[in-house]
Amino acid sequence: MKSINHAAVHRVPWNKGKLVGQKAPLKQREIWAIQIRLQLRRDARELALFNLAIDSKLRSCDDCVTLRTYRRASTHASFTVG
Repeated sequence: MKSINHAAVHRVPWNKGKLVGQKAPLKQREIWAIQIRLQLRRDARELALFNLAIDSKLRSCDDCVTLRTYRRASTHASFTVG
């Protein structure tokens, strides 16, 4: 009976044929479109995280002192997280 050497079995990499590396930055129009979609879904958490990611990328800082989200749907209220 032959034993199979599992280390010798050729596996195809998961990213074979895909573009890898740094992606092109988002354009202002794409950022605006994402923010509008999140506002229409009334997803305050995701909108806050998206805005935080954009802010930290623009400011090149990793620390967050205060995170403020605004609900623009019907309440016009703001609350502070963190």
